Amino acid sequence: MPTFEIEQYGLHVLKYRVEAGSEASAVAEVLTGTASPADNGLKFVEIAEDFGLPAEEKRELADALRDPGVRVDVVIPSIGSIVEVDGR
Repeated sequence: MPTFEIEQYGLHVLKYRVEAGSEASAVAEVLTGTASPADNGLKFVEIAEDFGLPAEEKRELADALRDPGVRVDVVIPSIGSIVEVDGR
């Protein structure tokens, strides 16, 4: 039986603690990558179902997923990649 590695998109929140002269300067540090994340600042929010593999490019997989009731529209929800790692 084959083994697969599957990447799933998820939304996370990353908290920063920034010392700056103004709110705009603090935000600019975060957006330019110069701020450092706060300790234990990463928290999982939810699975990112609006992102995924394009259903048009993976039509056979998309059709197979619909049979067991997975809702597939434009994308295969939340799946970033699928790689077969073991062909046994």
